[in-house]
Order: sequence, then C-alpha cells, then structure tokens
Amino acid sequence: MTKHIKNVVLVHGAFADGSGWEPVANILKNDGYKVSVVQHPETSYADDQKCTKAAIDAMGGPVVLVGHSYGGSVITEAGNHPKVEALVYIAAFALDEGESCASIEQAVPQASKAFTPDSNGNWWIDEAHFAADFAADIPPEKAWFMAISQVPISTDAFTHKVTNPAWKRKPTWYMVATEDRSINPDQERMMAKRAKAKTVEVNSSHVAYMSRPKETAKLIEEAATSAAVMRAAG
Repeated sequence: MTKHIKNVVLVHGAFADGSGWEPVANILKNDGYKVSVVQHPETSYADDQKCTKAAIDAMGGPVVLVGHSYGGSVITEAGNHPKVEALVYIAAFALDEGESCASIEQAVPQASKAFTPDSNGNWWIDEAHFAADFAADIPPEKAWFMAISQVPISTDAFTHKVTNPAWKRKPTWYMVATEDRSINPDQERMMAKRAKAKTVEVNSSHVAYMSRPKETAKLIEEAATSAAVMRAAG
C-alpha cells in the first residue's frame, strides 16, 4: 500500500510574501494536506534557505516543496533536504548549476522593464507597472495592495548562483504561465524541459498561483500522489 505524501511547503517569490498562497493552501487543507507557508525575507539567499529548511524540518514526514518565481531558486537548493520527495515550480526559476535568476533574465529578457534598484542593494517593481507586469489577472484592488506592500529582493538573492540543483535527482513538476511578463515564458519552458518536469501551461500572468489556484493545487496534489508511488516503487 502506497503511503501518500501529505505535507506541502509553499515558498513565495520576489516582491511578494506568503499571503498570496492562501487560496492554494485552503484547497490543499480541504483535501487533507498539511501546509506550511514560508515567510522568508528575501534579504539574502542564505537567509531564505535557512527559513525554507526550517519549515521542511518542522514537517513530520515526506514533503512536496513548491516555489513560485524566485522561490524556485530557493527550492532548487533546499530541495536537497532528505524529507523532500518532489519539487513543483510555479512560473519559477528552476536553475542549473552556475545560474542565477539574473542570468536567466539576461539570457532571454522578460517583457517587463519596471524592475528598479535602490541605494540599499534591493530591487523593486515600479508601482505604476506592478499590476500589468506582475499580476494582470487578479482583482485590481488586490494587485494594488501587492504593489504597495511588496517585499524587495536583495541583489544577493537575485544574483546568487545555484551549485547543486535538486531537480537533477528528484521528480519535478512545472507550471508555465503563458502571459508572464516577469519571467519570459520561453525560459520557463526551457527550464521545465531540461528538468524533465511534468509540465502544464496555463493562460495567466506571473502570479499563476493566485489567478489559477485550482490548477496550481491540482499540480501539487499530482506531484504528491506520483512521488509517493515512485517512493514505494523504490
């Protein structure tokens, strides 16, 4: 008998916090999953790894680890944790060895030109362009609040190079956001393909986990079920 994986850890991306995961978390909770939402600070890659690994440690069994956007960079390394059985990328950076979020963006640029640095080594999205470039398909009042409450990402986090990609050893799923203006959808497809990820595409903005929560939860649950079968098969 296959023991299902019932623990899910959700990792947010740059410019956002964990609250956007609420619709997905509610679906997973109702379907019997134990969910943890990591509130990492985006102050450095090391800080974000520490927060994510602590959330994985706190789970009582095997984990499906999910990342959105920059959160994909985080789970790519944190996914090496022995409790992690599957990785799910939602419009996220599934980085290879030696790559950073910055290098992916530079190789095939995203549509948005609204990412701006400040004098403190942090990056922001210009508020006037936030809705169009980041969250075009959620209610305007929600996109406005995300814009004024955004969490800046440090240059360190954005330029940190991955050294040990977990997707090379663990089963992986990927959701491509076809209308993404923050990561080029062609780069999402490239990263999904080389990770040999089970891939779905949704017609959504960058925040696919917010505008398409049912599809996102379905992909996570598919990962949980399939990874449990693989685990049982040894």
